[in-house]
Amino acid sequence: MTPPRLPPPVRLHRMAITGRVCPYGELAVALLQEQGIPFDDQLLLSQLEVERFKAAHGVSTTPQVFAAGEHIGGYTDLARRLGVKARLPGGRSYRPVITVFATAALITLALGSGPQGFMGMALVLLACLKLLDPPAFIRSFRRYNLLSQWLAGYASVFPYLELLLGLALLARLQAAPIALLALAMGLEGGVSVVKAVYVDKLDLDCACVGGNSRTPLGLVSVLENVAMVAMGLWMLLRG
Repeated sequence: MTPPRLPPPVRLHRMAITGRVCPYGELAVALLQEQGIPFDDQLLLSQLEVERFKAAHGVSTTPQVFAAGEHIGGYTDLARRLGVKARLPGGRSYRPVITVFATAALITLALGSGPQGFMGMALVLLACLKLLDPPAFIRSFRRYNLLSQWLAGYASVFPYLELLLGLALLARLQAAPIALLALAMGLEGGVSVVKAVYVDKLDLDCACVGGNSRTPLGLVSVLENVAMVAMGLWMLLRG
């Protein structure tokens, strides 16, 4: 049986803030166009508009679709209603970050450098990827990192701090400033990711492997920062 088409008028509400266009909103646009369904594309052009829309309609995410006054839901709900398989945003994958940590693990095994060497190698590799295209990293990082939004230069120096920390770990330095740097960067980064993903419900790419990656910001990003905090604590306790 053919699933019912959406009764008009169809309205799509989606986030379109500069630098933070929602990929699921773009998928909803593509699906409606593919199905030949006319719709009114309502863009939410600021975070304030997004929050007001969520509060007014009792939803926690965008995009949201309405048809003849009926609330259809988000992109996945729209795909289900139209009887098609929902797609993931194009090209998004955890492969880049998995590759970095797998490579760091293999190098660590080859050198026999232990947990500190593994963390140091991972940080050096991550810093290198960020430094391949600093402007792209800065743009991506500032979308969710709290300190970089308040302190303009932080995003610019972050890859160098990460590189310094990684080299210090590889050199087996046990200095308290190095441990405190790891703690501070890990805590601030973890809080920023948790706020963006779990409080603000933003669907963003993680800048951890550079600004041009399509790695989703989420649990993996939190775990990276937890590992940095754990390394900092371990260094302080050993020292």
